[in-house]
Amino acid sequence: MSILVVGSMAYDTVETPRERRERQLGGAATFFCLAAGAPAGVRVVAVVGDDFREDDLRLLRDCGSDLAGVERASGCSFHWSGRYHDDFIERDTLATELGVFASFEPRVPAAWADSDYVFLANIHPALQARVLAAVTAPKLVVLDTMNLWIETTRTDLLAILPRVDVLLVNDSEARQLSGERSLARAAAVINGLGPARVVIKKGEHGALLFGRDSVLAVPALILPDVVDPTGAGDSFAGGFMASLAEQGVDRTTGDKPFRTAMLAGTVAASFVPEHFSVEGLLRRTPAEVARRLAVLREMMVP
Repeated sequence: MSILVVGSMAYDTVETPRERRERQLGGAATFFCLAAGAPAGVRVVAVVGDDFREDDLRLLRDCGSDLAGVERASGCSFHWSGRYHDDFIERDTLATELGVFASFEPRVPAAWADSDYVFLANIHPALQARVLAAVTAPKLVVLDTMNLWIETTRTDLLAILPRVDVLLVNDSEARQLSGERSLARAAAVINGLGPARVVIKKGEHGALLFGRDSVLAVPALILPDVVDPTGAGDSFAGGFMASLAEQGVDRTTGDKPFRTAMLAGTVAASFVPEHFSVEGLLRRTPAEVARRLAVLREMMVP
């Protein structure tokens, strides 16, 4: 089952209470691919600049990503710089340098029109719509968005939502999009906009799945130490989508496999905060994934 992702491949400068790292590998598409893993066969649509390191492209290929949809443009790659507070929850954006990402025009290779699963990472909804229009009959479409697009491009976002099966947002974004304070009411309003299922990410407090016929609250795994949480949300999406693809889910499927995918996404995301950049994802092993999954299940049902 093929997975198509459109999103950023970038470099991040991250400052935490303990350390600062310059221009480390990041971006939504990057974390998504590495979290999904090689068996998922992720197809990537993105743009990078002249400065994007060949070693980083090789890393993604070695992890099973197909980079035929990645364009190398003249200029600098997208670069984000941020500083985390002592609690590692709040952070300040110090700089956002779009570089070649500012003029990104996603092009889906013709051979990828048959992609089964589509993940539209957090970019302008007009670009998300362009990618979706290039895919003929996906089994499932998942979309991530943010407060900026909800506020400034609401019309474009509302136009694509009827073609989306699962929406990923955090709690404040769910409230902003729906106009409802209650998350249950917010999810119901979003259902009416198109997506049959809504996943509300709550950071260190886990995530909620509002399904067709059930609600699932999944706690975050308790980590002994947090180093850099950047990319955890995109890694959740990678693990979530890979699980759905492995189970052969489509939009007619009931809630059960989506509930399983919530656990897989939570486990995938748990590896990110323990190290800088993508190091945690690269260090995970099948045995440790299985152990964390068992721990998570015990946390939910002793």
